[in-house]
Amino acid sequence: MPWDIPEGIELGHVVVLGVVAVAAVIDVRTRRLPNFLTFGAAAVALLYSLWVNGLHGFALSAAGWATGIALFLPMFLLRGMGAGDVKLLGAVGSWLGPAGVLYAALYSVLAGGVLALIVGAMHGYLGKALSNLWGLLMFWRTAGLQPLPGLTIDDAPGPRLAYGVAIAAGTFAAVWLR
Repeated sequence: MPWDIPEGIELGHVVVLGVVAVAAVIDVRTRRLPNFLTFGAAAVALLYSLWVNGLHGFALSAAGWATGIALFLPMFLLRGMGAGDVKLLGAVGSWLGPAGVLYAALYSVLAGGVLALIVGAMHGYLGKALSNLWGLLMFWRTAGLQPLPGLTIDDAPGPRLAYGVAIAAGTFAAVWLR
């Protein structure tokens, strides 16, 4: 049948891939990730895990959510990433669990780096972006980890990334390569 899930892929994987695909499209169009998508996906994952695997499944789903949030929260606190991206990785974690979201985050960061290079090159901003990165690292070296005014998500002059695309790519890689 055309709707059969390939062997080795679980229903939860299909759902999370759908969620991140929708999130990527919304992020490209609006540069925002809505709470109904991120929190909704996490809530459904928690309920699904409880239904399929009982309290143990619920606990793994909750741990995955917390792990996903914890992984990207520092970048949000440093104003280098939006809250929607953090919540989206939390939703991914609620479907993939703690170990799965570690891989999704790693692949998302790699995809984000590639995306940043592509967007920077397309906008003629690559040299400035690398200069800003060096300046940020030197600032952190002397002032400690804190937001650098002029280089935060709120006030940076360069092009912004739709990081939902990177999270989608990272999640697809994590599911595909598992």
